[in-house]
Amino acid sequence: MALTETRRREAATLLMSLDTTMASELIQGIPPETVEELAVEMARIHASGHRNKKEESRIIREFCSGLQKGDGGQRFSLSSFLNETLVNVLGEEKAEEIQSQVKGATVTEDIFKSIRTADRDQLVLALKDEHPQVAAVILSEMEPAKVQSILTLFDKEFCCKVVWKMAKPAALPNKVKKKMVTIVSSKMAGSEGEGAAIQRPKTVLRELAIVLSDVERGLRGEILDDIKQQDEETASMIVTLMVTWEDLLSIADRSLQEALRTVETQKLAIALHGADEEIAEKIRANLSERAVTALEEERSLMQDPLEEEVAEAREDIVRPLRQANEEGKLRRA
Repeated sequence: MALTETRRREAATLLMSLDTTMASELIQGIPPETVEELAVEMARIHASGHRNKKEESRIIREFCSGLQKGDGGQRFSLSSFLNETLVNVLGEEKAEEIQSQVKGATVTEDIFKSIRTADRDQLVLALKDEHPQVAAVILSEMEPAKVQSILTLFDKEFCCKVVWKMAKPAALPNKVKKKMVTIVSSKMAGSEGEGAAIQRPKTVLRELAIVLSDVERGLRGEILDDIKQQDEETASMIVTLMVTWEDLLSIADRSLQEALRTVETQKLAIALHGADEEIAEKIRANLSERAVTALEEERSLMQDPLEEEVAEAREDIVRPLRQANEEGKLRRA
């Protein structure tokens, strides 16, 4: 069974408080997947640059009551642990795989490190209009004192939602967390300028839509439901922006073929008017030879359509893809 987030951090903190020899002895017999979790967690703590000595002492007392450690022992070396201990326990191939994950964890922590040192008021402005899940992820990477000071500046309802999300952390992939950090960092950078309060709503919602598109379907639905309760129009726009005409290049051929079957040839011809050639070529590549011939004939006879007609035709192509995405059936290239 996987360790809880709290237990994983405590175990990783314990190992980092010992010398590499003792750390090696402690992980003997632990399942490989648990060792892998601990290695990545240690990398996160190591990269964050803030180790709580009081917390370390508490954990050592709890885990090693009665165990005395000499002051002159060698302090924990992350590189030694990864290069020697993990190789001995898991084998060279598995250790290399963990090394790769550790690099990813370190990059993630470096990004969070820049957020941690940000001005408190800028953080509040950047987070107060975000979904509580985003705020919870960001605040979970900060020192408790700073978290407390930030929470007191949120309105009561939003504060409660953020705390609830922090109490029940979701298992989000690192790439999703990185996107969240990028969005918040971008908003903080914008808040330094004179037009800080004037955000481009569609751009911000598109960024959030991209983040949510990578989230597990059940959690994504829960987040969207929360947004819908507060603002149904915003929730609808986010769903729309999860799959756009520009995203066709990232859609797997099979999913695109299924969508194209529902679109009339005339609509396809209008949709391709003025389209990026790469997108047009991908659409043609996912049509039968006869369908391509009919499409080109229609385009040759067609008068220049209005801009609204083009947008509507493209929406007819994207709509079934969006529906497949909501149902968890959309395949991406």
